[in-house]
Amino acid sequence: MMTESEFLQHSDGLFAHIEDALDDQDADFDCQTAGNVLTIDAEDGTQVVVNRHTPNRELWIAAKSGGYHFAEQGGQWLATRDGREFFAVLSQVLSEAAGQSVRIAPFIRQAV
Repeated sequence: MMTESEFLQHSDGLFAHIEDALDDQDADFDCQTAGNVLTIDAEDGTQVVVNRHTPNRELWIAAKSGGYHFAEQGGQWLATRDGREFFAVLSQVLSEAAGQSVRIAPFIRQAV
């Protein structure tokens, strides 16, 4: 398991990666990071929230379709409920919010 410091550093990079990837998409999203939360607003006002839960070293996604919790396993962030991969779920909920295909490629953890 990552240390708290490693998790915070990794999730900072992950948030920046998501924002950069969305800037490269045709869909119109506005991103705002405040503390442990990255809020992504779609053009129609739909929000997708990515949250880092530091005590458990988990990433959470909140979207219209529900809430998802992810833990790192073997270098991937997998849903604690059904094993789905974080970036696959994020791409799906962003596609639903935008009404068009959105794909966010996985972020590779940098060595500390």
